[in-house]
Amino acid sequence: MKKLVSALVYTALSFGAIVGATAAQADLEAAALMREGDMKKLIIHDTPQATSSAAFFLEDDGGKATLEDYEGKYILLNFWATWCAPCRKEMPYFSELQREFGGDDFEVLTIASGRNSPEGIKKFFAEVGVDNLPRHQDPKQALSSQMGIFGLPITVLIDPEGREIARLRGDAEWASDNAKAILATILGRKAS
Repeated sequence: MKKLVSALVYTALSFGAIVGATAAQADLEAAALMREGDMKKLIIHDTPQATSSAAFFLEDDGGKATLEDYEGKYILLNFWATWCAPCRKEMPYFSELQREFGGDDFEVLTIASGRNSPEGIKKFFAEVGVDNLPRHQDPKQALSSQMGIFGLPITVLIDPEGREIARLRGDAEWASDNAKAILATILGRKAS
């Protein structure tokens, strides 16, 4: 009897995982069909890809973190630099996304790649009017290089299991209605 109950529980859990994975894949496929304008550059992967376990520096205290610390929620990970003109243009868009979508299931994570002084990063954020995004750094580009970040900006969407599910090279209007609808679809939310 215990074996039968165990088999039924295992089957139910497996079925639930399959249904959840199938629903997530359906949301990604629906989002792929929605891409317009800048969002046409968003490449949604057929199969989730591994990310990196390399550490990066947290904004003010010099502590370190990894992407594994963010598992359990979707992460929109933006690699940028203070000298990057397109980064200056799109950073306020990420700030708007964080205000609108940020919470228990989604976070915008910004990481300055390469040589960017903490003072320069603070100045950059003040100049573009952003006060709700992290000012993390990857000064030796360990995370950036392991994730194939060559050129800036590059933005990566990571699923709650810590896998890359989409990538956009270059800048985009991330606060556009189309970008927000795509994110809402992936997150399983109603677009506002």
